[in-house]
Amino acid sequence: MDTPTDDGPAADAAVLWQLTLEHSPVGMALVDLEGRVMLVNRAFAEMLGRDPAQMRGLHFAEFTHGDDLEHDVQHFDRATAGELDSYRLRKRYLHTDGRSVWTDLSVGAVRDADGRLHHLVAQILDVTEQHGAEQRLAAANAEIERERQALEAVFETVGVGLLLLDADGRYLRMNRRHRETMNLPFPDGHDGAAGQLGHVYHLDGRTPLTREEMPSYLATQGEEFTDYRYWVGDDPLTRAAFTTSARQVRAPSGERVGAALAYQEITDLLRALQVKDQFVSSVSHELRTPLTAVLGHLEMLCEEDLPGDVVDRLQVVRRNAERLRTLVSDLLLVAQAGEVGLEMHRGDVDLAALVGEAVETARAAADRAGVTLDADLPTSLVARVDEQRVRQVVDNLVSNGVKYTERGGSVEVVLGLVAGAVELTVRDTGIGIARDELTDVFTRFFRGGAALERHIPGTGLGLEIVSSIVSAHGGTIAVDSEPGRGSVFTVTLPV
Repeated sequence: MDTPTDDGPAADAAVLWQLTLEHSPVGMALVDLEGRVMLVNRAFAEMLGRDPAQMRGLHFAEFTHGDDLEHDVQHFDRATAGELDSYRLRKRYLHTDGRSVWTDLSVGAVRDADGRLHHLVAQILDVTEQHGAEQRLAAANAEIERERQALEAVFETVGVGLLLLDADGRYLRMNRRHRETMNLPFPDGHDGAAGQLGHVYHLDGRTPLTREEMPSYLATQGEEFTDYRYWVGDDPLTRAAFTTSARQVRAPSGERVGAALAYQEITDLLRALQVKDQFVSSVSHELRTPLTAVLGHLEMLCEEDLPGDVVDRLQVVRRNAERLRTLVSDLLLVAQAGEVGLEMHRGDVDLAALVGEAVETARAAADRAGVTLDADLPTSLVARVDEQRVRQVVDNLVSNGVKYTERGGSVEVVLGLVAGAVELTVRDTGIGIARDELTDVFTRFFRGGAALERHIPGTGLGLEIVSSIVSAHGGTIAVDSEPGRGSVFTVTLPV
């Protein structure tokens, strides 16, 4: 066996190191103390679109981006001066096609056996794609921050109170407006959980809301609502009225993660409505007395032996006075419902008989209008209700069905028990109600566009009265309608 020479292993190591440098997948270069390239591997040369042999002898400044050169030179000078053994920075090189190549550059000093600095070795990683992703992420984060600041400004400056709840009903956040109003319903403080009771009352100003009726509790139970009205504050002179709306907050998966509530003060509006109701009630009371006298004397005059043309004129006066008395009675009923709620006188009533009588009373008007009026009623259906009030409901719905149905159409009245409750349905084939008007049909003085176009007489009070009576019985009323195809009113009352 031959004995290796002293320089054999060293030569082998040099060859191995050169092979490693040339074939490394990471860009590598050797640079002398003046900054000129001694050797580069193929990975670094291809990174810049160059040939390795052509790069030898070039100064690194010749292929460094001008904006990064000064920073790079500062580090290089410190390394060649012996102040740094290594450094790392992110810099741009120039590709031969003119584009910038972002790199992660790591540089280390190479010293001989005596510790003298011989040259620098550099490792270069192409991070162009990573840098682009980082830039896009930074831009996205900046945009998110701008949006956050804008939303923060809106959240704190809007004139309505805003409250965010988590899925368990704990208060996450509220804006300045909501914080300013919290002392009125909760003078002793709030523990930050939905459903806490305080000085919060129904619209009558006397009945406290229960925990289950508090808007924050309803929102925590997954309910969404709009224009939920109530009074807050113990002193009737200083209390405030609010309307609240709630929407659920959901994760991308659809899971409910909380709720958002908006509180708007409507004290001036409700006090104005109270004054209006009081005015309407007062005026209606004042009108009722002279109207009663007028109708009484008209009745006596019509019984006198008078010429036919005089009697006809008196009948015209009498009909219009009766219409005026009906309007005054409706106004009084609306005012009563708004101020103190309708007074109920309940008793056991056979609704089948009551509805049958109402249908027969309306039949004459239906015949004159050329409208078919049918009823599907059980033999008997007894419920504990206020007979006079329920008769108003039936009379109003049936007369409306006839009034808003054109000649040749039909009105059908159905009464029965559905799921243990009384259900009254009045279905007509009339002019119908526009979809965007359905939410307003039970609003005071509302008249639909189709009714106004056809000059159909009415005050817009009837359906509000119906709604008030049904509500006072603990029931519900719903409407489904389509222009040109008719309407369906469904009243549900507890037995």
